[in-house]
Amino acid sequence: MAITLHLLLLLLLLYGSTAFEMQCKNKSSASLEFGYVPAGSYDTHAYHEPGAIGLLFQIVPAFLYLVQPRPFPEDLIRKIAQQKFGQVRTDYQKAVFYEIGFIIAAIVGLLFVLLMPLVGLCFCMCRCCGNCGGEMHQRQKKNADCQRVCFATFLFVASLVMSFGVLCAYAANQHLTSHVRGAKKLVNSNFKDLKTLINDMPVQIDYIVSQYNTTKNKAMSDLNNIGPLLGCRVQEQLMKEVHPALNAVLEMAGAIRETKEALENVSASVDILREGTEKLQANLTDAKTNLSNTLSDPACTHDKAATICNSIKASLTHLNINANFSGLPDVNPQLASVNDVLKTDLSSLVQEGYAALNDTPELVQNQTKNIKSDINNVFESIGSNITSFSKVIPFRYLLSNLTVHLSQSETYIRNYFPVMEQYDFYRWLGFLVLCCMVVLVLIFYYLGLLCGACGYDRNASPTTRGCISNTAGNFLMIGVGFSFIFSWILMIIVVVTFIGGGNIEKLICEPFEDRALFKVLDTPYLINSQWKSYLSGILLQNPNINLTFEKVYSDCKENKGIYTALQMDNLFNRNSLLNVSMYTEDIYQQFEKLNVNLNNIILLDEKGKQNLQNFSSSGIDEIDFASFLAETSKNVTKMDLLAYANSLETSAQELPKGALENTLKGHANSIRLIHLQLVLPLEQGMNILSESVRLLLRTAPELQGKITDVIASVDAAQMLIQKNGSSVVIQETKKYMEAIIDYFVQYIKWVKNSISRDIATCKPIANFVDTVVDVFLCSYLIDSVNTFWFGLGAATIFLIPAVIFAVKLAKFYRRMDTEDVYDDGVEEW
Repeated sequence: MAITLHLLLLLLLLYGSTAFEMQCKNKSSASLEFGYVPAGSYDTHAYHEPGAIGLLFQIVPAFLYLVQPRPFPEDLIRKIAQQKFGQVRTDYQKAVFYEIGFIIAAIVGLLFVLLMPLVGLCFCMCRCCGNCGGEMHQRQKKNADCQRVCFATFLFVASLVMSFGVLCAYAANQHLTSHVRGAKKLVNSNFKDLKTLINDMPVQIDYIVSQYNTTKNKAMSDLNNIGPLLGCRVQEQLMKEVHPALNAVLEMAGAIRETKEALENVSASVDILREGTEKLQANLTDAKTNLSNTLSDPACTHDKAATICNSIKASLTHLNINANFSGLPDVNPQLASVNDVLKTDLSSLVQEGYAALNDTPELVQNQTKNIKSDINNVFESIGSNITSFSKVIPFRYLLSNLTVHLSQSETYIRNYFPVMEQYDFYRWLGFLVLCCMVVLVLIFYYLGLLCGACGYDRNASPTTRGCISNTAGNFLMIGVGFSFIFSWILMIIVVVTFIGGGNIEKLICEPFEDRALFKVLDTPYLINSQWKSYLSGILLQNPNINLTFEKVYSDCKENKGIYTALQMDNLFNRNSLLNVSMYTEDIYQQFEKLNVNLNNIILLDEKGKQNLQNFSSSGIDEIDFASFLAETSKNVTKMDLLAYANSLETSAQELPKGALENTLKGHANSIRLIHLQLVLPLEQGMNILSESVRLLLRTAPELQGKITDVIASVDAAQMLIQKNGSSVVIQETKKYMEAIIDYFVQYIKWVKNSISRDIATCKPIANFVDTVVDVFLCSYLIDSVNTFWFGLGAATIFLIPAVIFAVKLAKFYRRMDTEDVYDDGVEEW
């Protein structure tokens, strides 16, 4: 029964918290998910991988570093640009000093251009006069074979270098042409990405505006659930004081039931013990009488038997009961008082208090219906402001202008592209002709070397040399003639492309790669003497804003939003239009109208309190617990019947075999039966009585104080509801209101971040700049042009040693008109 009461009490204690959790489980979420702003994919990869020719592209910058090792002249360019290229001698001296490597190389090239035709003319006229090796006579020398082999080797090596140079030039020429023809795809990709950027922006803005519905729907959901949300907040605060008080009352209700059960156990146990002791006394008397009659048998007169019988007779006086339960006090008056108390169901009264408290959400829901429509109107007004705000964003205006310029540019490039391809074809053809000039010279040199190697006869005299050998000499001289004819033309092209391509590489491509070029462009008052910042003056119509090319390029390279990259907060202050307070002030005003009355919540009425007072005056503390404990601490009998029966049986076994022995054993079994049937139930009853009395003893002394404390805690909780309930409501209403306003704060913050990061990400702009400068200008054009002049220049320079060795070698292959004998003298040239 006690276990049942404890389980019932536990269920009642859990009932209040379970009902609270069931009603308040629908908590509002602290964060909102607005998804991802839609963004198109960009296809352009503004990066050029040159392939195998890239090794040559790396050699040329190393050569240019030898010609021009000085760093990019930022200060010099700034001064020259700011002075509008005026006549400032010191600046031009610095420019000449910076360009000294190119100037020296250009002077050497011009000297080559001037001297090579002049030397060729003089050489031709000299040979026509029979000089400079023009005389068809060769003196014989001992080392003639060694000289021929050396001249042929040197000429072959020079030809190989020239071949490598012309191959480099040809590869660069083909590389430029192939990429110019394939550039249309990259151009279209850039324009496609720019169009994607422009077309996605309105969609992105509309998406951001549409996400206001997510905020509004969540706020309206919380507003419709104001009972479970705000009511549960209020209930949760009240529970901190109310819950312990009601639980104490509920525990006291359980204590009343336990007390009743204990009193019932005491009353029933006393009756059972009284009846049992009377029956036990009668059985012990009969057993003592029967045993006394048996000991009167003549067999007990013998010597040995007499001693045993006398000993048993002496023990008969102890065969009696020890406990006396007839004098215990009656507890029925106290039991009757407790039963009167239990006529009022205190547990149900407590559950009514729980139910009243658990109705707080419903109470709040019913009392706040009048403000929902007003707050909903505020939400709609905020939505209208957000929509009008999206129309104020200057993105659309900027994009409309950009769209016009973009369409015009795309049309112009598409119309101009075939012309560019046509001009590139002429350039390719011209460069190819230049390569063919060198190839023509190389063909005659290689033919001369081949024919000379195949047709030279060591045993033949100079006048009897074969046709093939003579042809070899003629090929070599033809190659010499073409060298003088073409070399100056080749050098002019080399000098022009070297000066142009080298300076563009040093002044544009390399500074663009390390961002030094942007630092020059970002110099205040550089491009426009009236504007501090040219870029902000063009884009934002405010030249005083510090908007730099480098920062815009870097931000777009990282794919940041155009709002961040162009610092459009100077043009359009999003913080002023996206100020949370301007949207939430009306919400505060509407929530100030909210009024919730909690005075109808009654935790425990006067009937319940009177019930507790009646229990404290039930007289339990007046029970004589000492008399109960004194009797329950005694043994039922004066001696242990079971031990006495065993002793009696042992004494019977010491007697001679016969009727006396058997009779005493029968008496021992009877005593055992009395112990089993009467003594053991009495001992169990005494244990039950002892436990119940001890339970009452623990309850009685503190009963009055506990009930006083319980009533005081209930009164304090009720006072909290009546006096401080309004302040709790105000406090929790403020938190609830802040939770709803936080949805708008999250939305505004998300809008700001989206404008900065996600709307119109300007990666295509950086890709466009990289395509124009890094890919088209530097990778396609300048790398190819520089490689071309590097290879062609090497081939042209090596024309000089090739001419010398070819003229020397031709003397050994051509058929002479005259000859002489072996001579140690020096050969004439």
